[in-house]
Amino acid sequence: MKERRRCGWSSAQEPLYRDYHDKEWGVPVHDDRVLFEFLVLEGAQAGLSWWTILRKRENFRRAFDRFEPEKVARYGRGKVGRLLADPGIVRNRLKVASAIQNARALLKVREEFGSFDSYIWGLVGGEPKINRWRTLKAVPATTPEAVAMSRDLGRRGFRFVGPTICYAFMQATGMVNDHVVDCFRYCELGGRA
Repeated sequence: MKERRRCGWSSAQEPLYRDYHDKEWGVPVHDDRVLFEFLVLEGAQAGLSWWTILRKRENFRRAFDRFEPEKVARYGRGKVGRLLADPGIVRNRLKVASAIQNARALLKVREEFGSFDSYIWGLVGGEPKINRWRTLKAVPATTPEAVAMSRDLGRRGFRFVGPTICYAFMQATGMVNDHVVDCFRYCELGGRA
């Protein structure tokens, strides 16, 4: 049986990485909890590989109460200490603090916009942008939309949301379709061959 063509970053990796590419990456997400999960994980990934974060994802879900923002927003000193002692996650004090701060900021955004989903997708016009990248080298690390998102999130009190992190978040949550055009997922997610 012929192997399906995939984005080069996923082809030679472990099944966990391939499954992430084939089933999740680039699929539009509209669930506040899942959006929050990706925001925390993309921030945790700063300076590390996504493969490192993906392997620790279940540990993050356990440690951060399945990314329920209401629970994470209430974390105090004791919980922070337990997180920093947990070898199953990235034990970086600034990243842990940003997850808690981002949960609090998300709850404020929810009060204003009704949902984090409404707010965050509103920053990109409410629809996925379909790109037409032929090679991985052509895919940018950031875009003007990611810069604008980073600024607005920062203004609202979010942390670890620089333009590169925001663009990775946009890619992961389907705000952009950055599968290369010869990847089988490109057309499945709205691209035209």
